[in-house]
Amino acid sequence: LIGRIAALSRATGQSPPSWAMAAFLPPESAFTVDFFFMKNSAFLCDVVVVECADEYSIAKRMRKLKYFFRIIMVAAAALCCSCGNGESGARDSAAVLENGSSEESEYGGTGRQEIGANRYVDTAMGTVIQQTVYASEETAADFYVKSMALLKELEEERLSWRLETSEVWRINGTAGNEEGCGISEETAGVLRDCVELYERSDGAFDVTLGALTRLWNIDKWAAGGLDDGEADGFRLPSSADVEHALKLCGSDKIRLAAAGLGEGEPRVFLPEGMGLDLGAVGKGLAQSGLQGLLEAEEGVAGAVISLGGSILTFGDKPDGSPWKVGIVNPFDTSSNVGTLSLKGQWCVSTSGDYERYVEKDGVRYHHILDPHTGYPAVSDVRGVTILAKNGTLSDGLSTACFLLGPERGMELAEEYEVEVLFVMSDGQIVMSEGMETYFTEF
Repeated sequence: LIGRIAALSRATGQSPPSWAMAAFLPPESAFTVDFFFMKNSAFLCDVVVVECADEYSIAKRMRKLKYFFRIIMVAAAALCCSCGNGESGARDSAAVLENGSSEESEYGGTGRQEIGANRYVDTAMGTVIQQTVYASEETAADFYVKSMALLKELEEERLSWRLETSEVWRINGTAGNEEGCGISEETAGVLRDCVELYERSDGAFDVTLGALTRLWNIDKWAAGGLDDGEADGFRLPSSADVEHALKLCGSDKIRLAAAGLGEGEPRVFLPEGMGLDLGAVGKGLAQSGLQGLLEAEEGVAGAVISLGGSILTFGDKPDGSPWKVGIVNPFDTSSNVGTLSLKGQWCVSTSGDYERYVEKDGVRYHHILDPHTGYPAVSDVRGVTILAKNGTLSDGLSTACFLLGPERGMELAEEYEVEVLFVMSDGQIVMSEGMETYFTEF
């Protein structure tokens, strides 16, 4: 491992931590990879989203992932200490910027600087979480600990439909119960927003697809976890089963009761058999939560955080240059169709049929289910990217616009005052007028 790092270091003239994570992942990897400051890149990005082949899915190898990253980082650190270019103990000591200048972090040079680029890689919510925080080492480390605690709490106490500790699990368990389920004000607010988006998208966005999600067994086949005993691995559900599950869906069937003055918590009521699945807004909720943490940290000048394809930018870089976010090419996920140049706080969310799928008899069955048919959506759209200030809205709209297509999707994006970009099946790129301000096509 160290030998391969050394070989790449000699070939590129770079310090290993800039690229070590990417260098040892499979080319078709399931991970969102930060190709930070690649010297030989034609166009430098702060975040390049690289989607995955099924066999390398995070969901299947979550237990091994942290161990893998620890090995990589230990090896990279060992190389820096033993065979670096004279910068003893350096970690990303000089980052190559677009203008060709260099920016020292607090880890390199002859003296420590107050503000530097602190980078962290971890796993949460079934994906890789990557952070670059411009702050003092102490402030950045404190934010990192708080951020991972927030993501863990969000999954375990609110979003997961598998864990008994979460609100969604409790809500689903009371479906059909006349007393409903008591929920937090935060979850009640999320459900109100989701129902509104359901109505304004003509039902294209729906968080009540739990029965369909489990029927298609999306989590299993997207993770490459097909049963060896099955001859062809993946099996299509019967049309009768799809029709039955479809009857248990529909966000218009959710009933919310606000808490009265002094009368306790809000309550939600679901019909019997219905199941919530907030996966379509999970990363968006995480973006919003992390944004709140960043706003509360006075010592953070700027940050860019990747949550498996959903990106949060915050504040500014010390040199004043914009954040660069790559938009993945659906036809070749090792490349990008272009980049977004952003300053300040933004939420970027992308949905596409190339993210999680299985092919059977020449047909691709992907994870974005059409609430009207119960089957994976049939669309001329390959990928949709939403640029918004609100993470939950950005995440939900990326799904809705994928299903609606460019004409109706553009209208919906305009209603919500966000920007949208479509990559069509013929390779054409269609975007809102405002998106043209931020997007540069390759």
